[in-house]
Amino acid sequence: MSRIQVPIGPQHPALKEPENFTLTLEGEVVVDALARIGYNHRGIEKACEQRTYSRCVYLLERICGICSHSHTTCFVQAVEEIMGLEVPPRALYIRTIVAELERIHSHLLWLGVAGHEVGFDTFFMYTWRDRELVMDLLELISGNRVNYAINNIGGVRRDLGPEAAEGILRALPVLEERTRYYQHVATNDSTFLARLQGVGVIPYQQAVDLCAVGPLARASGVDADVRRDEPYAAYGEIPFNVITHTGGDNLARAVVRVGELYESIGMLRYCVEHLPDGPIAVRPRRRVGPGEAISRYEAPRGEDIHYVRANGSDRPDRVKVRAPTLANLPTIMQALRGVHLADVPITLASIDPCFSCTDRLVRLAPAGGGDGKVWTWAQLRDYGIRWYGGKPDGWR
Repeated sequence: MSRIQVPIGPQHPALKEPENFTLTLEGEVVVDALARIGYNHRGIEKACEQRTYSRCVYLLERICGICSHSHTTCFVQAVEEIMGLEVPPRALYIRTIVAELERIHSHLLWLGVAGHEVGFDTFFMYTWRDRELVMDLLELISGNRVNYAINNIGGVRRDLGPEAAEGILRALPVLEERTRYYQHVATNDSTFLARLQGVGVIPYQQAVDLCAVGPLARASGVDADVRRDEPYAAYGEIPFNVITHTGGDNLARAVVRVGELYESIGMLRYCVEHLPDGPIAVRPRRRVGPGEAISRYEAPRGEDIHYVRANGSDRPDRVKVRAPTLANLPTIMQALRGVHLADVPITLASIDPCFSCTDRLVRLAPAGGGDGKVWTWAQLRDYGIRWYGGKPDGWR
């Protein structure tokens, strides 16, 4: 049978962000898949080097609109480790509350997108309706529905008042009831089962070998979760279960996320009921002494990693972000092999991709050889101006 190549993206109705996937087909079956990333790079890591640590927090929050709290928490944890700051317990609990609300928000969004990708738009409307309840709670706590700006180096910017605490406790039974319905749909609805079960299978060993993270890995039986394995914030004090599944297919990834909704609801109830008294922040020094740290965080999509290097000034010397989508792309390219073309959108969506988090810039050496120097921000800006005005000589 002859092979043909089908491009998906960089602009495509199934993709909410610009990325390119080249699929090789035999008939209707995918036999190879290649991802080409880089269409949405914004230079945030490099831009952090030109800003103070406190201003970096607001910039890094813009890496992703869905898991903004993940990136700021991961960053401030690294800076606090370098500075030797001890964050007050109340602040750690508030960070955890916002983190789990964000997880519920993200998983409900993903469930809706999954329904949309298989033509189940009623399910999409239901989950996004319930997502509004979570976003209202986040607004009640922080004043914002998307980028919450709750974190600061040394603690949090806003306390959790009685009104917000009562609002969370009132909302949890509603979310719990709706989650039971979603669990029933995911495991019994004929549309979901027909389109998700047995599609995009990733065996346990393949998930381990390709370093899959988050719900993608746990749906293949990988029992790993940073919240339990390397506790941060208040997770070392909160009882919860790590949800896993052995199916390894798109349906298993949906089941894991629904199970995590239950766990997040339980964690929120525990945090609000056991919220300690005391201050919500300590004052950090303006300058950060020389040092480096790696911070890990279990974002809704999987393990988020931030590396921060300090040089003694008020600005970081280096900031590096490894988002979970970057870790999961090699795995999902393997999962696409063997699926039908019609199942590609839901299989890609099964990792809950965020390409704004993922995209990076790579500098290519000039055709005649390069000097190997690292560019300054001014050089990078100048190169961009010359590139869009006409390709610079010697560059391809």
